[in-house]
Amino acid sequence: MSESNTKSFPKVRKVNVSEDEAGQRIDNFLARYLKGVPKSHIYRILRRGEVRVNSGRIRAQYKVCAGDTVRIPPVRISESKPGHVPGINLEQHVLFENPRLLVINKPSGIAVHGGSGLSYGIIEALRAERSTAPYLELGHRLDRETSGCLVIDKRRSFLRAFHEQLQQGQVKKLYLALVDGQWQGGKRTVDVPLRKNQLRGGERMVSVDPEGKTAISIFRPVSVYQDTSLVEVELKTGRTHQIRVHGQHIGHPLAGDEKYGDEQFNRRMRAIGLRRMLLHAHMIEFVDPYDDEVITVSSPLDENVRTVLGHLET
Repeated sequence: MSESNTKSFPKVRKVNVSEDEAGQRIDNFLARYLKGVPKSHIYRILRRGEVRVNSGRIRAQYKVCAGDTVRIPPVRISESKPGHVPGINLEQHVLFENPRLLVINKPSGIAVHGGSGLSYGIIEALRAERSTAPYLELGHRLDRETSGCLVIDKRRSFLRAFHEQLQQGQVKKLYLALVDGQWQGGKRTVDVPLRKNQLRGGERMVSVDPEGKTAISIFRPVSVYQDTSLVEVELKTGRTHQIRVHGQHIGHPLAGDEKYGDEQFNRRMRAIGLRRMLLHAHMIEFVDPYDDEVITVSSPLDENVRTVLGHLET
């Protein structure tokens, strides 16, 4: 690999963890100091023991403490814009920003972070675009195919406060989903426990399971078409794939969902131009603890979804 096509962090660095940085996982801590380095490479140097905290080996789950001394090894990576999302300028997707946070309208088809064979995600791309930003972390997660409101934390203090609101159910999250079948009746609460990592045909799945964790979704009809329905879903819990599995469970699988959806329904939706799973985080509401301001952010549907919905209305 030629020097012009590489980027290097050539020297061992020893970094002291500040009070504001304390509490975050070591992989996220390293990502700030190794901007543009894929998470897969960060995990590799952790597994090899090249990263040391207070001269000892640690796991990727380790949370740094104020006063820790972190040894960061030399790293050499490709300079083909690691962390760059091809064709996407994330600055144009920012819906709201203040000194403590920003909310992005995440495009469908892009993971929120690298890993599982992906060298980049939203957070890596944003760190690459804002290379001088001292702190950028995911406030929560969205599935790769889900679009819409994604909170990014710019200060560790806000991240802690936001996570506390999530844990206490104080963050309001509303989604729009296109589902199979005509919705009957009005609001419907689905209170069905879910369990992660159930193997089905060799694939990791989330399944309805009485022994699983509590999962509550509130479905409300927005528009009912001939054989499909647009529904709004409010999450009362934040389980993996919750809306997708709950929709499948009540007989209304999501359009374009290749994992939990209905193949025949997906074919019908592709025939009218749908090119993605139609699940969109269209509103999020929470409190900024700095001044107790209630922040409400909504995100528009993309052009492909608007075109498909227009077709269904005719």
